[in-house]
Amino acid sequence: MLRALLALVLLANVLFFAWAQGWLEPAWMAPRQAEREPGRIGAQVRPEAITVLPATAASAAVAASRTPAVACMEAGPFSDAEIAAVHSALEGAGLPAASWQREQVQPGAFWVVFAGRYADAAARKAREAELERNALPYEIASQPAELAGGLVLSRHASKDAAELALAALGDKHVADLRVVAVPPGPQQQWLRVPAADGQTQARLAALDRGFKPCIERP
Repeated sequence: MLRALLALVLLANVLFFAWAQGWLEPAWMAPRQAEREPGRIGAQVRPEAITVLPATAASAAVAASRTPAVACMEAGPFSDAEIAAVHSALEGAGLPAASWQREQVQPGAFWVVFAGRYADAAARKAREAELERNALPYEIASQPAELAGGLVLSRHASKDAAELALAALGDKHVADLRVVAVPPGPQQQWLRVPAADGQTQARLAALDRGFKPCIERP
């Protein structure tokens, strides 16, 4: 009896060894190779194309992949007094004069939904609090001078559009809101780099002059 038991144990070990080596057929009896290192290596696709980078180099590569190779960048508006200083900054950054251009823009008239002006800061704060309670966004006007210190709720290309915006406030209408025409402002100066590569974009950012992707203006 003991000899038979030992023989069975020995046979079981032999069978397990053969199974582990994948010698047994059919294929469904073979061990799963996916969990073994040789199987993983054999499943690799073009391993020679993989390069392990240090953490800093990897971060730079990710940033470069997200930055357009070439982009139009612009900054402004600048006054006539400011534009000369920006010219000097661009030259100091090593950008040749042929790589950037100055664009002159004449702003047109527009209309705003407006509140104010107010006699003192306390009166304006009270009106700001009223707008906030009604969930109405606003900005404090700085120009033109006749509107400075008042509150602008929205800007519009036509008087009709401004009137519709005012009427749309409905039950959120706040006392002293009205439509005001804003005359054309002074000519604006913009600086544009039409084809800035990655290195040029980095230089423009370092200047801290507000360079951003170009937008189309009417």
